[in-house]
Formats: sequence, C-alpha cells, structure tokens
Amino acid sequence: MDLMARYEDNYFDLAIIDPPYGIDIAEWDNEIPKDIFFTELFRVSKNQIIWGGNYFILPHSESWICWHKLKGLNKGIGTMSEFELAWTSHKDKARYFGFTYLGNTKGLNNPKPDYKMPKRIHPTQKPTELYEWLLINYAKENDKILDTHLGSGSIAIACHNLGYQLTGCEIDKDYYEAAMKRIEQHKQQQRLF
Repeated sequence: MDLMARYEDNYFDLAIIDPPYGIDIAEWDNEIPKDIFFTELFRVSKNQIIWGGNYFILPHSESWICWHKLKGLNKGIGTMSEFELAWTSHKDKARYFGFTYLGNTKGLNNPKPDYKMPKRIHPTQKPTELYEWLLINYAKENDKILDTHLGSGSIAIACHNLGYQLTGCEIDKDYYEAAMKRIEQHKQQQRLF
C-alpha cells in the first residue's frame, strides 16, 4: 500500500501480481488482501493480471489465464492445485499456458524435454517462462510493470530478459534477499555468455 501511494493514477501500464490467496500454506498466506488494496491497484495501473483471481471478489472478466503447472512441481506439497487461474482486466479470450511433458517440444508453451524447475526460494514461485509469456502476450514495448508481491523474483528476471521496466516490492526480508541474490546470479550468468 505504501508503494502504490507514491504513484499517480494510471502510472503503471500493467500490474502482474501474485498476492496471498488466503489458503494457509504459510503464515503470510492466512488472509487475502483487503478491498482497499485492489482499489489502489486499479488506481495506479491501467491493466492488471492477478494470480489467484478466483479467490478474490473482482469485476467480471472473460479473459482468464490458466497456468497448468509442471509435472512434479507440487511433489511433496499435496495441498497445491495442479493449475492456477489469473484474472485479467484485458478484453481478450481466455488463455492457457502449460508445459507439455510428453516429449512434444513444439510451440511457445513447451520447454525442452529435460526442463527442470529452478530451485524454489518461495513456496508459490512461478517459472520465469510464465512471466515472459505474460509480457509477450499482454504488455507493449516501453510499458511500466508493477508487481506488489515480488516473492522469488521470477517476474524481475523476465522483465530483465525482455527489457521491461519493473517496479516491485516484497515485505518479507528473507524472500527479498533471496530474490535479489537470484536476480543478480541470473544477470552474472548472462554476462558470461
């Protein structure tokens, strides 16, 4: 809330956020953001993609995104869903993003058959490739992007890879430090090649 209060109306072109769903997977996830959070988010951003939109009271949308998680992503975590939904403010059709893990590597949504999810630093970490797909399909060149719940920093890596300006925040010090380390390691690795 403090971060968004700094910005004028419609400052950000696109907010892509993954707030707590209120499903008690951790202490920080025991309740959903208050209505005032969403009011402020809609004030400072022209368009929004909100992961877990099915857990919140949001305006009607026909432009939902379904992310089918990688096989094995939830190994050992029996309480998490096999897919997640994101509400969007866009006037578009519903879209699907998923990895095929049956050897088919054709198409934008498919990684190499030997794709491995990076070491998780956050329980709800999403793949960088998912955020890149969102940016390619929902952002325009020079858009200013907002993430109010940075978590593992996957969106920051995607924005870096594709050249988008990101403003993000994370209130948990440990997650913030782990995300910054991950982002810096990614930048250093790119410099080596």
